[in-house]
Amino acid sequence: MFGMKTITIRHSSVLLLLVTVFFTVTTSLAYASTADHQTFEQLNGPFNKAQEVTKACLECHTKAGEQIQASTHWTWEHEQISSDEIYGKKNVVNNFCISTASNEPRCTSCHTGYGWKDGQFDFTKQESIDCLVCHDQSGQYRKFPTAAGHPNYVDTEWPVGSGKILPAVDLAQSAKSVATPEVKNCGSCHFFGGGGDAVKHGDMDSSLNTASPELDVHLAKEGANLKCQDCHTTSAHITQGSRYSMNAKDTSGIDIPGHTDMSRATCESCHSTTPHQGSREAIRLNQHAENVACQTCHIPEFAREKATKTFWDWSTAGDKKRPMTKDEWGNPLYDPKKGDFVWEKNVVPEYACFNGEIDYTTVGEKVQPNADGVIELTKVQGTCGGEGTRIWPFKVMKGKQPYDVKNQLMITPHLFGKDSSAYWKSYDWAEAATAGMAASGLEFDGEMAFVGTDYHFPITHMVAPAEKALECQDCHSKDGRMAKIAGFYIPGRDDALGGNSQYLWWLVALTVLAAAIHGLLRLFSRHPQGKE
Repeated sequence: MFGMKTITIRHSSVLLLLVTVFFTVTTSLAYASTADHQTFEQLNGPFNKAQEVTKACLECHTKAGEQIQASTHWTWEHEQISSDEIYGKKNVVNNFCISTASNEPRCTSCHTGYGWKDGQFDFTKQESIDCLVCHDQSGQYRKFPTAAGHPNYVDTEWPVGSGKILPAVDLAQSAKSVATPEVKNCGSCHFFGGGGDAVKHGDMDSSLNTASPELDVHLAKEGANLKCQDCHTTSAHITQGSRYSMNAKDTSGIDIPGHTDMSRATCESCHSTTPHQGSREAIRLNQHAENVACQTCHIPEFAREKATKTFWDWSTAGDKKRPMTKDEWGNPLYDPKKGDFVWEKNVVPEYACFNGEIDYTTVGEKVQPNADGVIELTKVQGTCGGEGTRIWPFKVMKGKQPYDVKNQLMITPHLFGKDSSAYWKSYDWAEAATAGMAASGLEFDGEMAFVGTDYHFPITHMVAPAEKALECQDCHSKDGRMAKIAGFYIPGRDDALGGNSQYLWWLVALTVLAAAIHGLLRLFSRHPQGKE
């Protein structure tokens, strides 16, 4: 109905205001409690196991079980529309803890279910769904780190040997507290990916639970005060905005009721395709938005509150005589179980032309090192200037991890467990590789090497205030942020004088001035004073 490119700036402002009001009203209604769960007798308990709470939930929420079972949060699989690949946490190889196979009891502490401890987990049992991890508002519910998704039912020491006690979860209290998810619910898993707070993504960590406007203008209570699902819209328990399939260039603009793609996980969904208003500079910036993602300018650095892990070297693990050390922020620099780490804060992203698709390396996929000797676990898709492509910011995680040289496969080691083949038990890489590959349905040849790896994460959280956005010279200079982006001309970077366009303009001005002086001298020389 509306052609976004033909709407004037003034009309765009009015439309943005109306849609903002609509979303504010509908969002506030959505967060209003539909029922006081404190009064439900079914939730009085006592509950001995968390599955008993789920059964009580399903008595009323009769469709919720099958809806969850169709979600990536449940299956840990994500089918790519553009290819035959099936990604998801279950199938993708990364350079953190590498793979879930054979390590399920530890990994599935972030699964929206209970009891996924090996490859025999029954995904059809709806009572194994964890409703509380997303909906608990009591503040005392948590999954135990090594219990295959279960909370602790008795007081338990954690970490082992620390003397610190995690109290048993009160399941009835949690069940009666349920409401729509808060940021802390989503963050209980997504902020702690890769084994700890701020480890994995770089733009998501526990600081977002209490974000200031300086850290994130959207999540800050003094800012937009949004919840995750305001952008990651959810219908029938299916959440939009997966990094496995992104919309890198949203040309639809503001989501208008009745004319929407059912996802607001793009900046344009709220801010339109022409977000800058009021001046010639604004028009110029809107033209930039055709080829440059909003995040590129508005997230100048990530990991601005907590340091994020940027390098993990598994090859140095196993030295039990080497002491554990920590950095200035209290993060481990060496752990005998895991090797060496590098942590960074206020990290400048790397940039790439991106069309929303990333080619992820999956378990059992043959891979080889590139010319630099590095295996690219992710390959960002898109060509500069191509359809649906813009320049995006990324965290690039670098690692060194085990590789099956003969079969050209990334090894999926068995790390966690009490059995002798678990690396964290025996520190035997050959045993861990053999057991882990078998759990993945693969064979290990016995010849292992440690290879360098890269893994890309699109950066889209921690949006800074507008006045903190990048300045022109941050990109339009020889050694600016776009220095490594090839395939197109950038004024100031590609000028004849090495990226210093101001000098080029001075040269042009001096040339014009010199020509004018030369012309005047010739004019006066042809008509010397005193002669007719």
